[in-house]
Amino acid sequence: MADSDSQFQLVTFQLGEELYGVDIMDVKEIVKLSEVRPIPNAPYYVEGIFNLRREIIPVINLHKRFRLKKLEVPEDESSDFEGGFIILNIQGNKVGIIIDRIARVVTINPEDVKEPPQMLNGIGTEYIRGVIRRENGYIIMLDINRLFNPKELQKIIGK
Repeated sequence: MADSDSQFQLVTFQLGEELYGVDIMDVKEIVKLSEVRPIPNAPYYVEGIFNLRREIIPVINLHKRFRLKKLEVPEDESSDFEGGFIILNIQGNKVGIIIDRIARVVTINPEDVKEPPQMLNGIGTEYIRGVIRRENGYIIMLDINRLFNPKELQKIIGK
């Protein structure tokens, strides 16, 4: 058993049918869906911007970025499926990513993180830090610092 100092926590969320996770240390906050204003001439995966307590934050649609289908929710269960944004700190910049549903925070032992297969449902391995097997499937651990190359990040945050 690994000592608790080497464990880390992931914020897990659903995109389409898959469960993803990001290191809790990279998450600033989780926000319920709010109005997103489109940005002219933005990359196809940039949904727009939104105002969070007087701070303008770009919003990324990972469904578009990774070509994923949105989660299909039966109407009688729709109240349990609240989408929203996870506000991430990517290289010192706040960026929102759209999620279908927040799951929970899980504690992970480093030895449970395995190398990802070469192609995982449309997402290239360059965006994935690892895969963690769970009782009812697995968690795909995203590497947020590799989601965007420096030019893309500059275009998204406008600096």
